[in-house]
Amino acid sequence: MQDPELLHEGLGLMALGMGVVFVFLAILVFLLTLMSGVIRRFQPAPAPVAPGGSAKPASPAKGQGDETLAVISAAVHRYRSKRRR
Repeated sequence: MQDPELLHEGLGLMALGMGVVFVFLAILVFLLTLMSGVIRRFQPAPAPVAPGGSAKPASPAKGQGDETLAVISAAVHRYRSKRRR
């Protein structure tokens, strides 16, 4: 084969590959949009929120928070002491 023929063959393969990828991505987007619509249709309605209600997340028990803080502090101290060597 000559150089122009190889170039032509390479460009044809490149176009074919890019076309296949484009078609695959288009199908993927279509299917994801379809699945999203199906999920929205069958998803239960959100529960109404009482007006004036406090939406504060429940905090962990005081003892558990202190213990967690102590464990994290010890881990940071150990990491820093090993790192200095």
